[in-house]
Amino acid sequence: MAGRPTRRLIWIPIVHSETDLGNMGERVRDLYVRKMGQARWAQHVAAIDRMWKSIRARVESLNLRYGKVRLYQDGLPVCGREAQIVEDLAKAGSANHQLLLNLMKKGAALTGTESPELLVEEYNLAREALGAPGQGEGREANGRDEALRKALLDRRDRYIADRVAQTLQPGETGLIFLGMLHSLAGRLPPDIEIIR
Repeated sequence: MAGRPTRRLIWIPIVHSETDLGNMGERVRDLYVRKMGQARWAQHVAAIDRMWKSIRARVESLNLRYGKVRLYQDGLPVCGREAQIVEDLAKAGSANHQLLLNLMKKGAALTGTESPELLVEEYNLAREALGAPGQGEGREANGRDEALRKALLDRRDRYIADRVAQTLQPGETGLIFLGMLHSLAGRLPPDIEIIR
């Protein structure tokens, strides 16, 4: 039937763990503990752990044909080293990347998802906002910074949507793990069915 979606994209909203944040994870933790306290940090970590256990259980219950599954990941650059990045973060303890690695072992194809250049911009903005270690808490956010972050997120979302549209093949199911601030709404072609 014409116009019927031939590709499926299962959108999995995520929250990044300290491990997922790489070099900035420790800085984020330190700022959080300073503002909210160690007990609240422990609650935050436990909540993220519960979320990933729930996501893993849901994904495993989908009965997917893994040879027809394509994986997309927030923060994973198109670089030719995608599998190594996932493996390294899985070894470091990232539940997100451990799940990706498990799905890859079952036959799912990992696909670089983000523009390396836009990720570097994101990293630099975040680093400025957090401040360098030992340099205080970074600069105060202002309207200009917020506008820059929103514009950058919009550019990242457009790139991600274009990447999915170019790489997800007819008959395939994509699993996209995206932070909750992202939005692909209205950015994907009509032959991709989005399931949240």
